[in-house]
Amino acid sequence: MRALDAGILVCGECHQLNRADGDEHPRCSRCGAVLHARRPNSLTRTWALLITAAILYIPANLLPIMTVNLFGSGMPATIMEGVVELVHADMFPIAMVVFVASILVPTFKLVGIALLLYSVQRHQPMSARQRILMYRFIEWIGRWSMLDIFVIAILVALVNFGNLASIEANLGAAAFASVVVLTMLAAVTFDPRLIWDNTNLDDENE
Repeated sequence: MRALDAGILVCGECHQLNRADGDEHPRCSRCGAVLHARRPNSLTRTWALLITAAILYIPANLLPIMTVNLFGSGMPATIMEGVVELVHADMFPIAMVVFVASILVPTFKLVGIALLLYSVQRHQPMSARQRILMYRFIEWIGRWSMLDIFVIAILVALVNFGNLASIEANLGAAAFASVVVLTMLAAVTFDPRLIWDNTNLDDENE
């Protein structure tokens, strides 16, 4: 049985459990916030953020993410070009970390959130357990996508020796950071309670 079936609403602000008293706009007994059975327009907002992130994902991978200048000359590099350079420099562990954090994780998040939205809206044959595990994994792994941005920010701040050596962030870094932030927001705006609303009791008891 769902909490909603028992007449219990959770506050979206302070997470206090409240009894539904039949009011048209019930309020939380602790903080006074308006209570909603489900987050308003959760699917619409999540789709909007996801589509925007998917559009920005293209320039994030095609545009240079940073430029390393040595002795007055430098060549801009995309994320994949940076991974290839690390491999050529025999830095396989670092190359693997960058590839996973900057290529695999954002791709998995985009595809994973899209699958969750599609399965919830179209009532696809996917158990609630599978959906909630996917949602929790997406929510947990999202923060690691910022690894590249943190590294670039540190390098830009530390490596600044005029014409000898300097590192500059390019447009690809801004696009990539936007993709990471938008996918994190998409995971937040998605209401996981919709998973249980769109799951048969037989699936829940598996």
